[in-house]
Formats: sequence, C-alpha cells, structure tokens
Amino acid sequence: MTLHIRVIAPDRTVWDADAEEVILPSSTGQLGILTGHIPLLTALDIGVMRVRMEKDWQPIILLGGFAEIENNNITILVNGAEEASEINTDTAQKYLEKATIALTDAKTNRDKIEATQNLRKARARVQAINVLNT
Repeated sequence: MTLHIRVIAPDRTVWDADAEEVILPSSTGQLGILTGHIPLLTALDIGVMRVRMEKDWQPIILLGGFAEIENNNITILVNGAEEASEINTDTAQKYLEKATIALTDAKTNRDKIEATQNLRKARARVQAINVLNT
C-alpha cells in the first residue's frame, strides 16, 4: 500500500506520485506520514519535504502552505516549491551566506522579517542538496 502525494503551487503541480513515506516540515516540527495515517490538516513551514520512493529519498523545498492527509492521499498546497535536483550547490551556498549577512545588517522590523524568511529558504535549499548528496 502506498501514499499518493500531490504538491500544488500557485503556478503548477510540482509533484504527483506515489510513495511509501513522506516527512513534512510542519509548523510544529517534522511530521512523518505512513500509510494508514489518521486524517489531518496541518500548516507547513518553509523547509524540506522528504519523500521515500522504494529505498531512495527525494527532497523538495516547500515555501510554506498547508497539507491535508486523508485515506492515504496527501494534498499539499504551497506558496512555492523547488525541486532539489534543479538547485546549483555553489549558488545555494552563496545565497545562504548573503542571507546570513542580510539578517545581521537588517535595521527595521520589516527588513528583519524579510531577511529571516530569505535565510530560512536558503537553509532549506542547502539542506535539500545535502539530502540528495547522502
């Protein structure tokens, strides 16, 4: 028995496939889902969703949203998503460094909030690349 996972962003369907397990970056921490999970609606944070297909883990960066789990179907509505295979390692690392500096240099509350969000996105990209390279 498998889970059917659909990840939908405003501009496209990012993922539509079956898997054995998924780990979601929920707003309260990592949330593991296996077949037979009880119905659930949860908020998602910026982070890496990991999907296990056979023995391999596939990371996908989620930029916040919601997930609904019901009858072995997981529907994930996100503000944005990126596939880790499309991310350049050097670019991601440079973006992380710039985001860290931008947060340190932020003066206003608005700048700090924006810099924090950018830093979380950059960390998720680097984390997803590390999952791919493991």
